[in-house]
Amino acid sequence: MPHYIADLHFHSKYSRAVSRDMDLEHIAQWARTKGIDVATTADFTHPVWYAELQKKLQREDDGLYSLKNNGHATRFMLTTEISCIYSKSGKTRRVHHVIIMPDLEAVKKINGRLNLIGNLKSDGRPILGLDSKELLKIVLDTSPDAMLIPAHIWTPWFSMFGSMSGFDTVEECFEDLSPHIHAVETGLSSDPAMNWRLSQLDRMQIVSFSDAHSPQNLGREATVFELPQLSYGNLTNALKGKKTTSSIAHTIEFYPEEGRYHWDGHRNCAVRLAPAETKKLKGICPKCKKRMTVGVLYRANLLADRPDGYKPANRPPYRSLVPLREIIGEALNVGPASKKVQAEYESLIQVGKNELNILLNVPTEELAAMTLPKIAEGIERVRAGKLTISPGYDGEYGTVHVFSEAERAAPAMRQSTLF
Repeated sequence: MPHYIADLHFHSKYSRAVSRDMDLEHIAQWARTKGIDVATTADFTHPVWYAELQKKLQREDDGLYSLKNNGHATRFMLTTEISCIYSKSGKTRRVHHVIIMPDLEAVKKINGRLNLIGNLKSDGRPILGLDSKELLKIVLDTSPDAMLIPAHIWTPWFSMFGSMSGFDTVEECFEDLSPHIHAVETGLSSDPAMNWRLSQLDRMQIVSFSDAHSPQNLGREATVFELPQLSYGNLTNALKGKKTTSSIAHTIEFYPEEGRYHWDGHRNCAVRLAPAETKKLKGICPKCKKRMTVGVLYRANLLADRPDGYKPANRPPYRSLVPLREIIGEALNVGPASKKVQAEYESLIQVGKNELNILLNVPTEELAAMTLPKIAEGIERVRAGKLTISPGYDGEYGTVHVFSEAERAAPAMRQSTLF
């Protein structure tokens, strides 16, 4: 059965701190380069962006959208992220959610409702003083084909299970509407294995998306669907875990240690700690004696009711990757944004179809013929998980190294120069 790669959570140019290139044309172009079949439109609550979606998109027979008069095969799905900040059970809650709508008419309808609650013009990801349960109620009232997926559920400051402002259970967050939560998003700082340890998530699909703020980061996390044919209905059936021929085949993950909140720490003091160390210190920074940001791994350990390494029999697998530019940059011992990396990246894409195909599927012997031996070896190391990682903490990304410092310094020569 065919597989389709989807990235259903990132942002448009109308969100804060997002590249001006995050428009529909660049998203479609980069989706093709990355190997993404279905991309989110993102930020559909923003009125100016919504007007662009109306002008530039056409609905296809499969219920998804495509760019008008454009050769790109990329399909678009109407999704957005909403930030809910509200008080519940004596605490301030800050929870982000991904909303999925079936068509532009449904988007117009929900935008009308949400515009009465908060300012949709202020940001592509609006902040609303709205209880998560009430948002879910509005989503369900708007369309029976709509969905709400709690976003990056472990992020400390803005998520359902976040250590700083979240809940301990799905039911605390959504109460009697909890059965309508069919899927949760891992976020960059967690992977499916961490989520398998919570029995309360057993009935839900575990999905991953990029949350990208620039086109180059599309697909750094994604979900691969196995569908009889690509359609809105088949995608949402898979997301809801319905007993049909549509399902989630696997997810594509960041190494969670590379995420900004995997370990605990205090950025101002350059203190980074594993959960066991944090527990000994009772969450207090050893330098400044203030409370540290408790990260994703600590919080997952706290809520888990299963041991580390638990593997359920019925869960789809996942693949952890390092972006191709980072691998090339390490092999050439230059930054991933350098001209050398860009030239090699474009050369590889021409022969390897797209980035995810190169990282996941191209056989070893073909890699060796496509690029420098050192780059091919780097891709193989990533596939095998042979990496050196310093975990991220308190908003600082972790670092992932494919090669040692000495190996990075050694020249990456073409095979022909060796003889």
